[in-house]
Amino acid sequence: MLFLYSRIILLISIVVFAICCRTSTEKINFVSQDSAKKTQNISVATAKTEDSLVSMVGTGDILLGTSYPDKNSLPPNNDCNFELADVLNDLKNADVTFGNLEGGFADNLPITKTCNNPAVCYTFRMPEKYVFCLKDAGYDLLSMANNHIFDMGQAGVDNTIKVIEAAGLKAAGTLKNKTVIFESRGLKFGFCAFAPDNSLCDMRNIEKAAELVKQLSAETDIVIVSFHGGAEGKSYQNVTRKTEMFLGENRGNVYEFSHKMIEAGADVVFGHGPHVTRAVEVYKNRFIAYSLGNFCTYSRISISGVNGLAPIIKVFTDKTGKFQSARIISTYQESGKGVKLDSQKRVLKIIQNLTKQDFPEVKLQISDDGIVTLAE
Repeated sequence: MLFLYSRIILLISIVVFAICCRTSTEKINFVSQDSAKKTQNISVATAKTEDSLVSMVGTGDILLGTSYPDKNSLPPNNDCNFELADVLNDLKNADVTFGNLEGGFADNLPITKTCNNPAVCYTFRMPEKYVFCLKDAGYDLLSMANNHIFDMGQAGVDNTIKVIEAAGLKAAGTLKNKTVIFESRGLKFGFCAFAPDNSLCDMRNIEKAAELVKQLSAETDIVIVSFHGGAEGKSYQNVTRKTEMFLGENRGNVYEFSHKMIEAGADVVFGHGPHVTRAVEVYKNRFIAYSLGNFCTYSRISISGVNGLAPIIKVFTDKTGKFQSARIISTYQESGKGVKLDSQKRVLKIIQNLTKQDFPEVKLQISDDGIVTLAE
């Protein structure tokens, strides 16, 4: 009898243990599934937050190659597609992608530009088909306001506008196309571009420039302003907050200009022209990049040292243009190889340092991952 009772107790113990183990396992599985569900919900919430924002990518100077002075300044096989292949995802993944067109499009037009000092004079003529390298890379918007757009005279300006529009892209900055209005994701965008040149939309005439921006602001949801200004080269990486002179020319006061354009209604300001990268700033909850450097300049423009480092900056705003955050993606150029992602993040470090130097009063946080936010 005692033996029988012992067997029964042993059997009951085994059953109880099995039930407990099963319950415990189910509980662990439930917690694991619940945790996974929470993680998934966080990811979905983050995606929804980003989806609710407006994203605008800005890049600097673009010269995919030039047929002047000869074809040696063109990429191999006259094919520019490889130049942007490494950064396609970063360019395409935005509501609007912008760049500065450092020169014009034409196949046969003569160069008309003359220079007092040929040693510091360069002239550019991009083959017309190269516009499709930009279109295929995701570009929507181009600035024509710079010191090379008249290299082929007014005929070159007119032809460049025609080529850009025929490819389905938008451009502004000359007296013939001062502004452009377009739609993306149900929002109406306005764009205008300026340079220190009275034959273009002149950034030195701040009052007139502000009028143009005010007009755009009244007609659109978000206004993007571009400027090509400031002195050039590695000795001029800092924003001085003064009028900058270079080679005897007034290159504008980029600090005053940017602030006045935001006061007039600009939401994002993308600067370029110095051929090096400069600091970033947030003013009145609007984002400013003071120079985006040489982004994709295949030939005839120096990319040695800091001249070959440039950012892709992706700016996130709400639907009124108010700054939420930005992401700095570091790139570099090697001669003949196009734009490459920079794992060393060299230009990010430059922007971090310059922003601290030039705008210590602006409470911007730029993380080592390139995320730009306003400090609380």
